[in-house]
Amino acid sequence: MEITAKQVKELREATGAGIMDSKKALEESQGDVEKAIRILREKGLAGAQKKMGRVAADGIIDAYIHLNNRIGVLLEVNCETDFVARNETFRAMVHDIALHIAAARPLYVSSEDIPENVLEVEREINRTRALKEGKPENVVDKIVEGRMKKFYEEVCLLDQPFIRDPEMTIGELVCKTIAAVGENIVLRRFTRYQIGEALPE
Repeated sequence: MEITAKQVKELREATGAGIMDSKKALEESQGDVEKAIRILREKGLAGAQKKMGRVAADGIIDAYIHLNNRIGVLLEVNCETDFVARNETFRAMVHDIALHIAAARPLYVSSEDIPENVLEVEREINRTRALKEGKPENVVDKIVEGRMKKFYEEVCLLDQPFIRDPEMTIGELVCKTIAAVGENIVLRRFTRYQIGEALPE
């Protein structure tokens, strides 16, 4: 059965779970909201979204070095307390994300970090491309939005499929960890280094 955006919204409001987790729970429960709530509670995901508004001022910086010391990542991830900063689940998630950054080469943490001029150029490229492909003018905007979503998946860390489990995004991995440790978690910033990158030709 097809799950509607309205059903997902209602379940999110009832549980505080993320969009994808809510959709998966509804699919699993064949659209039965009560069963979907139970599925989310069993997975510890109900309430994770509510924790995301809380201040995260503690945390750790993780370093990951890869490929014969030719790629390196520094990643800052914040949580609410030093208790969680020392938690193994939290630390394992942070290290997995640093490894993911080394492999997947994101440019930004989230779509909100992309400069407006970069977004404008990307939209214009996709609009021109769609028109050259002969797409009707009345559907071009939808095509552009679809391609922008793909662009976010390529360049934004939170939107990228997690390399160790492509069924979930990095954003969903963070949500699951929030549910597990009971605190807000924020991916603050990262830097990825690669030998020879950005050198003049």
